[in-house]
Amino acid sequence: MSNKDIIKLRKQLEKELDQSRFEHSLGVEYTSACMAFLYGEDVEKARVAGLLHDCAKCMDDDDKIKIMEKSGFPPLQEELDNHSLLHAKCGAIVARDDYDIEDEDILNAIRFHTVGRPNMSVLEKIVYVADFIEPCRKKLMIMDGVRKAAFTDLDQALLWIMESVTGYVQSQGKPVAPSSIAAYEYYKNQIKPDMSLRNI
Repeated sequence: MSNKDIIKLRKQLEKELDQSRFEHSLGVEYTSACMAFLYGEDVEKARVAGLLHDCAKCMDDDDKIKIMEKSGFPPLQEELDNHSLLHAKCGAIVARDDYDIEDEDILNAIRFHTVGRPNMSVLEKIVYVADFIEPCRKKLMIMDGVRKAAFTDLDQALLWIMESVTGYVQSQGKPVAPSSIAAYEYYKNQIKPDMSLRNI
């Protein structure tokens, strides 16, 4: 996909998102591209996945559910229990049907950017991490460390974000999505935490 094609996607996306969400999407596109350079991933694919990861975010929840059901991918119970998760799977469908994205790795990066999954591709990891660290994100206590890890050890950054998100959801007294737990447990058993990054 050429730069001209990506600019066209941006113009189309801008009509579907509010201003803050569109700015966030540009931030994820930029961050995903930078990480793709570093980790040897296809930069154009990373830009497209980062740009479109929230393409269904501003849609009405009922419309998201209808799109998912019509496409043969009905929402999981965890998505019905927490509507903030709906936009990821729905976004993959919208990216395919409305933005003509056929690449399965791009579509999976969009689909799994909220909860993750075991054995993610490099592109999936990049978009998951970029969504958390892009420049417009509110600066959390762990942000400096996670941002450094994102450009030194992608798996460390991934694990740290999953751990942080799981802990935050639990602290709010809410159930953690089973898909998130499965992804976190998988990477917790695969990756040895580098505690030096947490002292940044």
